[in-house]
Amino acid sequence: MDFELPEEYRAFRDMVHRWVDAEVPKEWARKLEADEHAYPFALWDKFTEAGFHGVGIAEEFGGQGGDVLMQMLLARELARSLGGLAWIWGITSFAGSKSIGLYGSDEQKKKFLPLIATGQLKAAIAFTEPAGGTDLLGAMTTTAERVDGGWKISGEKIWSSSAHVADYLLVIARSDKAAEKKHQGLTLFWVPTSTPGVKITPLAKLGMRSMGSCSIHFEDAFVPDELVLGEPHKAWYMLLPTLNNERIMVGAFCLGVIDGVLEDAVDYMKQRKAFGGIIGRFQSLQHYVADIATMQKTTELMMMYCADKQSQGEPVGVEANMLKLMASENANQAADLGIQILGGMGYSAETDMQRYWRDSRLWRIGPITNEMVRNGIAESLGLPRSY
Repeated sequence: MDFELPEEYRAFRDMVHRWVDAEVPKEWARKLEADEHAYPFALWDKFTEAGFHGVGIAEEFGGQGGDVLMQMLLARELARSLGGLAWIWGITSFAGSKSIGLYGSDEQKKKFLPLIATGQLKAAIAFTEPAGGTDLLGAMTTTAERVDGGWKISGEKIWSSSAHVADYLLVIARSDKAAEKKHQGLTLFWVPTSTPGVKITPLAKLGMRSMGSCSIHFEDAFVPDELVLGEPHKAWYMLLPTLNNERIMVGAFCLGVIDGVLEDAVDYMKQRKAFGGIIGRFQSLQHYVADIATMQKTTELMMMYCADKQSQGEPVGVEANMLKLMASENANQAADLGIQILGGMGYSAETDMQRYWRDSRLWRIGPITNEMVRNGIAESLGLPRSY
């Protein structure tokens, strides 16, 4: 068993690490995040110039190529500085390149993947419903009605990040009300945000501020047949592999947050003086950074394991859930310890610990709550379904 990255991956990781330090340092990320109402178009443009939107998209469609592991290395390095702002890259990567790349038609791939790879198209995910949260299937009231030449969508979605600046929405809706089971009769749509009947409203929230999250109201929004992704009524079966990818990506983002927290904590402990010397000599603070470093290594091993399994096409559902659970709790706890190490400065907007804490707190809730993740893990061990 080889735990070392191949040279190609190490070179890519190191290149991105240097790029992050030079192009999107933490102080710049703080400035972007300070204005919660201003989407960071400059950050999107930097990703475009670096070619990052094309990572994971085949070269035949104008992308850079690369597998799941390479995407996760990129996600980790971006989050080390950007925290939740790394989702600026991740959302379109998931909603666009992953979804269309996996179950889009040849025509859809030829039309949309080159636009995504070159940063000309932004996408957003519109899955969650106001009354549902994690109960996506049971509470889904958004419907798609068959009409001549396409479908009419009506309903409401919430917590759709970057929807207010997106060109397209990845929307799931109930298209067959007579389906026997709640995971049946669902269809996936690629909806232009300019479609009549689509209204997008930004929401205020705790973290990931300038990226923006929105509610979306659909009122008889017409979507033509050519913008249906995959087979009608079969969306949930298609989505399962990409949902695993999303959870692995969350793990990679969380790992990047832990990297950033550890960097800042160690640096501060070497410089900050109190009681006649640097605070790095205090045993209790050393224990904190030792715990953070241990969280970093265990999360890294699990993330690499999951990314490698998915890259090889092996089942990874339970493991991806375990990664999401462990990584989100590790990242949030590490950021909390980071705040404690920095004391009052950890609570200040002049440093990044509070930003890491606010952003990582969301990952304990979405894209699925950690309580539901634990339910699923227990069920995989043969225990009865608890919900």
